[in-house]
Amino acid sequence: MKTRMITGCSLAVLFVVLAGSACAASDQFTALYTFTCDGSKLNRSGPCPRGGRPDSLIQGSDGNFYGAAQVSREGTSAPNGGSVFSLTPTGTLKVLHTFLPGANNNYPNGNLPGLLTEGPDGKIYGETLYGGIDGCDGYCGYGTLYRVNRDGSNFQIVHKYCSETNCADGAYGGALVVGTDGNVYGTTYYGGANNAGALFKVTPSTRAYEVVYDFDVSTAGENPSGLVAAADGTFYGLAFSSTLGETLFHYTEATGDLQAFPMNFPLVNGLPSSGSLLTLGPSGNFYGVYVIYGMSGAGIFEVEPDGTNLQLFPFYTTLDGAGDPQSMILASDGNFWLDNYNGSNGEGYGDIDTISPTDGSLIQTLAPFSATATVGAYPAELFQAADGTFWGSTYQYGDAPKNYFGDGTIFSLNAGLPAR
Repeated sequence: MKTRMITGCSLAVLFVVLAGSACAASDQFTALYTFTCDGSKLNRSGPCPRGGRPDSLIQGSDGNFYGAAQVSREGTSAPNGGSVFSLTPTGTLKVLHTFLPGANNNYPNGNLPGLLTEGPDGKIYGETLYGGIDGCDGYCGYGTLYRVNRDGSNFQIVHKYCSETNCADGAYGGALVVGTDGNVYGTTYYGGANNAGALFKVTPSTRAYEVVYDFDVSTAGENPSGLVAAADGTFYGLAFSSTLGETLFHYTEATGDLQAFPMNFPLVNGLPSSGSLLTLGPSGNFYGVYVIYGMSGAGIFEVEPDGTNLQLFPFYTTLDGAGDPQSMILASDGNFWLDNYNGSNGEGYGDIDTISPTDGSLIQTLAPFSATATVGAYPAELFQAADGTFWGSTYQYGDAPKNYFGDGTIFSLNAGLPAR
C-alpha cells in the first residue's frame, strides 16, 4: 500500500476564481421556501410552526422534494421537536409530521430529525438524533427510525434505538440507503454487540429491524459512517480502529461478509489526517474530504475500493479556512460539488465549491449566503435533482415578514448543468 501527498497550489489564481465567481453567484440562486418563527429578528426566539433549521433534503420518485427541519422552537439550547415536510418544485410546502413532546416531555416518537431516504415502498424513511426513551426529557434517548407516506399519512415508528439490553440494537443512527434486495440499510454510531456501532437492515413489508453486522474496534473499526451503495449492490463506508486507523469497509449483503481495509491516512507535518463524506467518483474509486488535525482547511482524497493508493490532494479551502463541508456529490458535469457550512473569505456564512476529481483543485466558489440574503446562511445540504439543477438547505436566516424571523431556507441553484 502506498500513500501519496500531492502538493502545490496557486493562491493568486485561487483568489481570482473566488472573487469572480462569488460576485455572480446570487443570480443563479432562488429561495423556494423560508422557514419562519414567531418572534423578534433581534433575539431570534420563539415558536416555529412549520419547523426551523432545515437539514436533510431529497428528491422523491414523484418529482417532489422531502426534507426534515430540526427544531420546532428557537431560543433554547436543547433540541425541541422538528418536522418532516414535502415541497413541490414551485415552492409549496406541506408539513407531513411534527415531533411532539408527549405527556412527559420525552418526545416518544423522536426529537431532532434528519437523514431521509425514500424506500422501495415509496415511503419516506428517516431518523431522529434524540428521543424515543420513556422517563426522560427529549434531550436524552438514542433516537428513532421512522417512516411516513409521501402525503403525510400513516406515520410509523420502525425502531427505537437502544431499546435492547446494552444497546445491542445500536444507538444514534446514520445515513440510510436502499439495497438492491429491496431492503433499507443503515448504520448506528454506537451500540451493537461490541458497543462499536452496527449495520442494520429494515424489511419494508414487515417493518422488521435486524442488525446484520456488529463492528469491532480491533477488526473492522468503530463508529461507522458514510454508508454508500455501490453499483454491484454492495455497501461501502468509513470506520476507525485504534489498531488499523481509519478504515474503508465493504459489506456484501448476499453473504453477510464485511471486509475492512486500512486506508493509512498519513501524518502531515507531524499532524494526523482523517477523512469523511465518502463519495463514489467517476473513475470507480472513492473520494471524500480530509482534514488535518490542528490545521485550518480541507481537501479531497481519493482511494481505491480496497483501501490502497490513497492520495491527498492540496487543500481547496486555503483562503476560506476549514469551511466545514456538509455534503459532497459527483454532479453531471463530472466534478464534485460541496457545500461548506462556513468559510467564504472570512465572512463565515458558507459557500458552495466545485472541485476537480483529477487533481482536487478548486474550480469555482459560489458565496450568496449571508444574514441578509434571501437564501439565508450556513448551507446544510446540497444535491443535484434529476433535471440537473441543484437543491439545498440553509440552517438560518432568510426573508421573513414583520414580527417573524427566518430560520433557514430551501434554495435551488441553476448552474446550467445537464440532467442526471
